[in-house]
Amino acid sequence: MDINTRIEETLKSHPVLLFMKGSPDFPQCGFSGRAAQILQACGAEDYGHVNILEDPEIREGLKVYSSWPTFPQLYVNGELIGGCDIMMEQYESGELQKTLAAAKA
Repeated sequence: MDINTRIEETLKSHPVLLFMKGSPDFPQCGFSGRAAQILQACGAEDYGHVNILEDPEIREGLKVYSSWPTFPQLYVNGELIGGCDIMMEQYESGELQKTLAAAKA
């Protein structure tokens, strides 16, 4: 299976998916930790995560797939929302909460 197909299949596995360094319970970088905190503050309980440190192929392939060079990367219904800074901006404006509620996270 090529990397784009793997990424697309992974995105289909959860309506809300966070590609991050580490896990929500044990983040491996400050930005990934903040992204998980933002999702928690939004009340998101049912979201998936992928530890990109455990899968170098996903880590490199996702940069090309998304045209987004950094992590974390948040996807809702297969669509890239953005990284930590964009998540924070959308959280502060209330937009992220609406997006997550619509995805039933």
